[in-house]
Amino acid sequence: MTTFDFGFGPVPAHQHPNGRGWVADTAHVDDSAYIGPDARVSGNARVFGNARVSGGAQVYGGAWVSGNARVYGGAWVFGGAWVSGDARVSGGAWVFGGAWVSGDARVSGGAQVYGGAWVSGDARVSGGAQVYGGAQVYGGARVSGGAQVYGGAWVFGNAKLAKSSDYLLIGPIGSRAAFMTWTRSDNCIAT
Repeated sequence: MTTFDFGFGPVPAHQHPNGRGWVADTAHVDDSAYIGPDARVSGNARVFGNARVSGGAQVYGGAWVSGNARVYGGAWVFGGAWVSGDARVSGGAWVFGGAWVSGDARVSGGAQVYGGAWVSGDARVSGGAQVYGGAQVYGGARVSGGAQVYGGAWVFGNAKLAKSSDYLLIGPIGSRAAFMTWTRSDNCIAT
């Protein structure tokens, strides 16, 4: 039996035939997926379709990566998170805690998406930004520079949150049709 230490002690594992990255025997990776030589897939993670995990990235803890999604550049996807479609997670970003990243969305540059948050469409989350607590970032929205979106807030359309003093505190009020947004920056555009 071959074992590999994913950081929590050695477990039964094998090298994936497409890329030679390490995969725990408890994880599932389709033959069509690519797991690069320095990438890791462990726990109960699943990698489907033409998805690619490479560049020191890790997928574990019940996470799913599917479609043509890419996880690379030291990114981590774990804790029941989903990355699908043509989405990209890179640059040390973390997606975890039941979060979803889908469509053509990009999460990069140390950003974190977690706590049931969604990033989808052509949205971008980067530069240490955080999206969490059921928040949604979608359409062509951009969240960067340490900005935070949380508490069920929605950022969409061409909205831009671009620095750590930009944040949305309040999401849906009463119903999905009524929203209140607030930001501390005059340079922020929120729609």
